[in-house]
Amino acid sequence: MKQPALFPSAFLLFSFACWGAPRTIAIDTARTGTPISPYIYGQFIEHLGRGVYGGLWAEMLEDRKFFFIIRDRYAPWGTTSDPNWGSGSYDYLQGSPWKVIGPPNTVSMDTDNPFTGIHSPVEHLPKNGASVGISQEGLALVQGRAYTGRVVLASDPGVSVVVRMVGDSAEAAPLTEVRPDRQYKTFSFQFVSPSTSDNARIEIVGTGAGSFEIGALSLMPADALNGWRRDVVALLKELDSPIYRWPGGNFVSGYNWRDGIGGRDTRPPRQNPAWRGVESNDVGIHEFMDLMSMIGAEPYVSLNTGLGTVQDAAGEVEYCVGPTITPMGKLRADNGHPDPFPVHWWAVGNEMYGQWQLGNMPLDQYVRKHNSVVDAIRRIDPTAHVVAVGAVGPWDEGILAGSADHMDLISEHIYRKEQLDVDAHSRQLADDIERIARTHRNYRTTIPALAGRNLRIAMDEWNYWYGRYIYGELGVQYHLKDALGIARGLHAFFRNSDLYFMANYAQTVNVIGAIKTSRTDATFDTTGLVLSLYRNRFGSIPVLVSGTAGKLDISAALTEDGKALTVAVVNPQPLPDDISLDVRTAALSGQGTRWILTGPDPMSDNQPGKPPTVTITESALSIVPSLQVPAYSVTLFRFELK
Repeated sequence: MKQPALFPSAFLLFSFACWGAPRTIAIDTARTGTPISPYIYGQFIEHLGRGVYGGLWAEMLEDRKFFFIIRDRYAPWGTTSDPNWGSGSYDYLQGSPWKVIGPPNTVSMDTDNPFTGIHSPVEHLPKNGASVGISQEGLALVQGRAYTGRVVLASDPGVSVVVRMVGDSAEAAPLTEVRPDRQYKTFSFQFVSPSTSDNARIEIVGTGAGSFEIGALSLMPADALNGWRRDVVALLKELDSPIYRWPGGNFVSGYNWRDGIGGRDTRPPRQNPAWRGVESNDVGIHEFMDLMSMIGAEPYVSLNTGLGTVQDAAGEVEYCVGPTITPMGKLRADNGHPDPFPVHWWAVGNEMYGQWQLGNMPLDQYVRKHNSVVDAIRRIDPTAHVVAVGAVGPWDEGILAGSADHMDLISEHIYRKEQLDVDAHSRQLADDIERIARTHRNYRTTIPALAGRNLRIAMDEWNYWYGRYIYGELGVQYHLKDALGIARGLHAFFRNSDLYFMANYAQTVNVIGAIKTSRTDATFDTTGLVLSLYRNRFGSIPVLVSGTAGKLDISAALTEDGKALTVAVVNPQPLPDDISLDVRTAALSGQGTRWILTGPDPMSDNQPGKPPTVTITESALSIVPSLQVPAYSVTLFRFELK
């Protein structure tokens, strides 16, 4: 029988130490809580660093549409650091990655009739018949792997252009040789790499009289899935997140969604409005929706309520879900997708309370803008679900008082840094999740606008954020102790399942990501591993757990069909521990399965291209008087019920 009064206090665990005999943990399967929303396992993708480009997206070339001016002096990379959240330096693209082939002053930038953006490179051929062009180095190739590409060219009559790949042996392999004309045309090429290289380069060179212009280039592995990296997509399917928030984050407050539609090669490259680097706009609405379809997840689209207007937001919503009789619905159909996209969730802005946010404004002004955007959304789609920007404290109090009838969920964000003590480090996220839950329970009694409303929370950014940026901007490495903390955070969501409807781990790839990639490999980081474990193995109907847990963090849930009991135990201690289960109002069948996530020490990590040091082992289990949980581990048990 469901007893809502149990939440939240009855599901909290005692937290004082107890050593010696196995601890007896009572689990009452008849005393259940609100079902755990599958959206608790949501993810978040933002356009920054190597999250999309250099991570999810398969494009191998930097600045393929020439945002930067190509100069004779080759200096593409800058180095910087983040003194607030990360440590150490990281490289970022600050100039053109294209190197001039030929004498100085043979490359200029056409600003009068560029192929896309504000300029396109023009190669001026010398009268002595020498070849000139541009090249990009630092490409990673794998022996025997197939690659495909294209180049967009225009030229004076009689010019011949060759695209070639140069490997470590410095032997050029021509990929295509063409004779363009004055109108831009696209030429495709493909090849199988004869060797493995970490520093191959692509060259585009021309000969003849006059000049030729390069509009865009592209190079991808041939097995890319509609532009997405096949190895990363496989991990996304294993992660099985039901919903993805996109495209930001701080990025969205300066993002024009129209830049990301239409022909991919003609979409203009832009400076990332919130972070370092260039936004190529290769990934826009259509590509994101395609990825969601491939992995079976729902899109959760963030709208620009920073620098964007109400009309901009309404246009994006109509573009996604409007019928083809509407102007934006027709434009979507013209761009290849007559059917509306299955978007039901909209984030109305991002962190608009922060001075770091583009378009930041006072609370009373933003309440009016939020309400106007939601009114516009609901005129287009009355069934839409909207999530308001939240932050506990005065901001929440104001937006809940002024906009409670203009939201379906309210968002919160939490990030925590490193603590040296493993128990203290792993407890941080759970403590914040509990604190925010307590605050919102209080709001329900103190804010009149919430009377009679069951307004729940979307924790649509939550994670650890600290350490060196190994995987580009915000690309920190996670460790076993972070996986313990993510597990404890999930337990806090479960204990407050009546209040938390959605959570979006921030972020998915490289950028404080659950998945880490190199140019040729991908792997689950420790935090992705634990998210996958719970998503695929833990139950969905939380049940009452009581007893003396000591430093163990224990959560239990029935499977949706009620045929099995799952019990998850986080041990943040340097020694193994024992528990004895007292399962009430249900009988165990006597057999079970155990999954153990652990590694050699709390700082163990997983890196792409190397054997993982943090792993999950699965084994059959017989019911015994006590169950051991290893040091520094997450152990998940599944017991079939009679």
